[in-house]
Amino acid sequence: MRVFIFLFIFFSASLAFAQDFTNYEEKPKTKIDSLYREDQFYIGITYNNLIATPNDYSKDKISIGFTGGVLRDMPINKNRTYAIAVGLGATYNNYNNNFGVFGTNQQPNYAVLGGVAYSKNRFTTLTADLPIEFRWRSSTFESTKFWRVYAGFKLSYLVYDRNVYKAVLGNVTIKNNTDLNKLVYGVYLATGYNTFNVYIHYGLNSLFQTGQVGTEKVQLRSLNVGLLFYIL
Repeated sequence: MRVFIFLFIFFSASLAFAQDFTNYEEKPKTKIDSLYREDQFYIGITYNNLIATPNDYSKDKISIGFTGGVLRDMPINKNRTYAIAVGLGATYNNYNNNFGVFGTNQQPNYAVLGGVAYSKNRFTTLTADLPIEFRWRSSTFESTKFWRVYAGFKLSYLVYDRNVYKAVLGNVTIKNNTDLNKLVYGVYLATGYNTFNVYIHYGLNSLFQTGQVGTEKVQLRSLNVGLLFYIL
């Protein structure tokens, strides 16, 4: 009987020890990632405006833009709260207004459609983008929710453009307008917390090269405001 009791206690203690050991081994270990990177992809939506507009210019309907791309995050301090990012992306913009484009893509003519009845006058562009950002964020390796302020410069190459004018007296569609600047550039700011970030892009050079409305040179530049979403 004593032998039986001894064996029972021995095996019970062994099983308890084994259980504790197993639980200890299965306990997750937190690994500190000292080389983490943030915000490698981005997508955004903007409300589009044009500035430096000719006399009697006005907007028509809502103008929307979409942007997206990938960025290489390169931290420059030990805590990885400061970084530089370089990437590639694309942007689609449309502008609904009364700035009309007529003629041909080789010899375009421009006019402000004051007092003219039309159903649509839309100007759209698609660009390939090279963004460069200087970044500050309050991130740590443990949290993906943090404050950020990203200031950048974006160089954009025009891939495709189209202007569509529709009216009762006729329709005009012009693609690949040779008067458009192939290279446009601007500065931008993206700031916010966690998922939602306010985004502002300010164009520094004109969308057009030499066009005129009457004797007034066309110097339209973009000003786009919206939301930007960063993804790890």
